[in-house]
Formats: sequence, C-alpha cells, structure tokens
Amino acid sequence: MAKVLPIFSKSVLALGLALALAGCQDESSTPAGQHQVRAVAVDSIVAHHQAVEVTDRLPGRTSAYRIAEVRPQVDGILLKRFFVEGSSVKKGEVLYQIDPSTYEVALDSAKADLASAQATLEKAKMQADRYQGLVKNRAISEQDYEDAMATYREAKASVMAAKAKVKSAQINLGYTKIKAPISGRIGKSIVSEGALVTAAQSTYLATIQQIDPLYVDLSQPSSEVLKLRQHAKDDHGKQAKKLSGIKLTLDDGTKITQEATLQFADVSVDESTGTVTLRALLPNKEHLLLPGLYVRASVPVDYKEDAFLIPQTAVTRDEKGQAHVKIVGADKKVEDRVVKAERVIGQNWLVTSGIKDGDQIIVSGLQKIRDGVLVAPTSASENKGQ
Repeated sequence: MAKVLPIFSKSVLALGLALALAGCQDESSTPAGQHQVRAVAVDSIVAHHQAVEVTDRLPGRTSAYRIAEVRPQVDGILLKRFFVEGSSVKKGEVLYQIDPSTYEVALDSAKADLASAQATLEKAKMQADRYQGLVKNRAISEQDYEDAMATYREAKASVMAAKAKVKSAQINLGYTKIKAPISGRIGKSIVSEGALVTAAQSTYLATIQQIDPLYVDLSQPSSEVLKLRQHAKDDHGKQAKKLSGIKLTLDDGTKITQEATLQFADVSVDESTGTVTLRALLPNKEHLLLPGLYVRASVPVDYKEDAFLIPQTAVTRDEKGQAHVKIVGADKKVEDRVVKAERVIGQNWLVTSGIKDGDQIIVSGLQKIRDGVLVAPTSASENKGQ
C-alpha cells in the first residue's frame, strides 16, 4: 500500500500538466484583439419630413344662431294658439291670436274721422278757390281770402292726422296676430288661451331659436391666440381667411360629421381663467344638434411644412430639459442628437430640428445601449407585423 500512493500522485500531476499545456495552446492560437463584439438588438424607424397641421383640443358649447322672444305688442285676451310646441316655424307665421274686436272698432272710428276730415277739406278747398276769384275782382277783402286759405290748410292737416290714426289703428289690429319674428324651432308656450296679455308685460310668450347653423363657443388659452391669428393670415399678412376644418366630438366621444368654421376671437381675456372665447359656425341642416351641448374641438393653430413625427418612446430628456434621440450611424453605432421637440401630437413628438430626412431613429431598447455601442437595428414596423 505504501508503494501504490506515490504512483497515483504522479499520475494525477501528469494529467494536470497535460490539461494546462492544452489550455495554453488554445489561447495562443487566437490572435490578440480578435474577440468578436456582439451587437445589441434594437427597434428603429426611418424619419421622413412631412407637412404637419398643429391643432389644439379645446372645450366648448353649442348655442343658437339666433334667439327671439315672442312678446305681445298690444293688450288683450289670448283667443288661440296656432303652433305645436317644439315644432319648426317660419318667419311671419301667425303664432297667437289676440281678441281683435276693440281694435277693429278703433280702426272703424279712425276711418270715420278720416272721412269727416276729407269732407271738411273738400269744402274748405272749394271756398278757398271761390274766394281767390272774388279777391281778384275786389268783391271781398284780402283778409277774408287769407282766412279761407288758413281754413283750407287746417283741413289738410286734419286729413293727414286722420290718416295717421287710421294707419296706427291698422297696425294695432295687425298686432293682434302675434307672428314669428324669425324662422326656427319654437319652445313651449308660457301662456294658454284665455290669458290676458299686455304690451308692457315682462314675461315672454314663447322662445324661437334658429339652430341651423349653430354657434360653437370655445375657450382657448390666451397664449395660443396669437398663433391662431397668424395661421388665419394670408401671404400678405392680412386677416383674409377664416379657419375651416374644425373637427368636433360630443362629450361621449361621438364624432360630428360636419366641420365648423372659425368666425372670430373675442377681444378680451377672461381674467379669472386666462382664456379667450372663440366662436365657430357649425352647419346643422338635419337639426340633430341642439343648443347647450358640450363638445370638444380640434382647432388648427399652426402649420409646419417641414417637420418630423417621432414616437414618444424614442425621445428622452436630460436634466436641463433638452430633448434627445438616438441615431443609428453609418457604422451601426449609436449617436446622440439634441432635437427640438415642440409638442405631442397623438402618440408622437413634433420635432422641428436636430434630425434630417432618412435618419434611422432608435425607438426601443434605449435602456440597453449607450453612445458608440454597436447595434443591430430592426424595423419597428416589421416587429409589429410578427
């Protein structure tokens, strides 16, 4: 047993030396600096410049284009209502009938006074004509002739006053038929048949609203109004065009198919909210939309002819707030670029400087890379299709 152990120890030592020599041979067979660097897999897109219309998302409410309160202009008992509440009425259509009897009597009386005044005028004219011939022949005095002419002129004035009274009586009689001042949708009637109405009452009888088109009143921050005004100017700097293409959605997300056109911006800023009211005009031929609806509007405020839309995931910011993107260079190595990212549009940043058309932008895998690292870019669109 004492002879076997030394032989075993020598065998183990020889095996270890052989393995060490083999390892040295493998290392010496690989030339220095030939270690293969593995590229980092990332997703990327190719940036292309495009024209971008910048829009603001603004809250607002619809309101009637015109509103008219129907009121009586003479006193009397209401005999009949001719319209159906909630229906459409035309301008000039009779809505109510006031008892016309007293006004018919007043008109007849005014006509009688006119007839009397005309008879007096005819008599005075005949006398003035006769006195004119007599005064020439010195059959009467000049004073008698002047008195006759004065009577004639007085009779003419009486006729004019009587005609005015007839016209006034006719107008008052016409006012017994209360007519629609505008065309539109009429609401509920505040009074019913048999009610006494007066020209001086504060309560209106009904309200008519014209809802085609509709106004849309929007609230916009005052800081954005200048951009909106600039966008509405023509090539010569004049305020020559109205902004159209304003897209609207209801509070529940339902899209309104008609597009509104901006009419004007208010001339003052609300001190409590710092906003300016914008008013747009919305066609409503089918009368589906009603005044008072809450809406959201996409209003064009700026236009960029040469800009880029870069996914938000590709843009990072440093401690100074500067925006950065990672570019795949010509040698497939990562380059850092400082860009100007003005605002978010949907899922993208609007980038106006810092990159050029055809740049390959890394959109994912940013946490695995740093500047100068070799990457293996794959199209982000290809990954989505897999």
